[in-house]
Amino acid sequence: MSNNKDYAADHLVDLKDKIKSDQKTQLTHLEGCPIQDKTNSVTVGARGPLLVQDVTFTEEMAHFTRERIAERVVHAKGGGALGYFQVTKPDIQKYCKAAIFNKVGKKTPMVARFSTVGGESGSADTVRDPRGFALKFYTEEGNWDLVGNNTPSSSCGIPSSFPPSSTLRRGTPRLISRMPTCSGTS
Repeated sequence: MSNNKDYAADHLVDLKDKIKSDQKTQLTHLEGCPIQDKTNSVTVGARGPLLVQDVTFTEEMAHFTRERIAERVVHAKGGGALGYFQVTKPDIQKYCKAAIFNKVGKKTPMVARFSTVGGESGSADTVRDPRGFALKFYTEEGNWDLVGNNTPSSSCGIPSSFPPSSTLRRGTPRLISRMPTCSGTS
């Protein structure tokens, strides 16, 4: 039996119907235990670290980390360069005690990588999309990784908001393309 359904044409209609039906259901863990919401995390105090016993957040991050659909991997498209970092001014020494900064003229090998967050294979480099960077310094104290994104909002205060915002920027798994309403373009 052949399936003649046009997924691209019906995707937004199906999504709208799914959202309506999901509003009546209870949020649950993978095992089926009901939960109140996915936006709050268990912390030590008002601004303290997250606790390991926060099963909802741990499960959400595990699912996000293990999702590996080739066309939807974030930061898959980008470029990089090998080089070195050289200290040129002594002022940094009063702010940081790391060995990388301890002497003017010191050269530390490094790698820099710049990438798009949601650029699928074949997508244009000019699309308005958050960009990311990663710097890896090879110091005598060990490797130091520094990463960042130029997103319009930060997920530092609410870590559970990062997986959904990152997923929205990627293509839909069924169509392997971005939804026009989530692409960041007008």
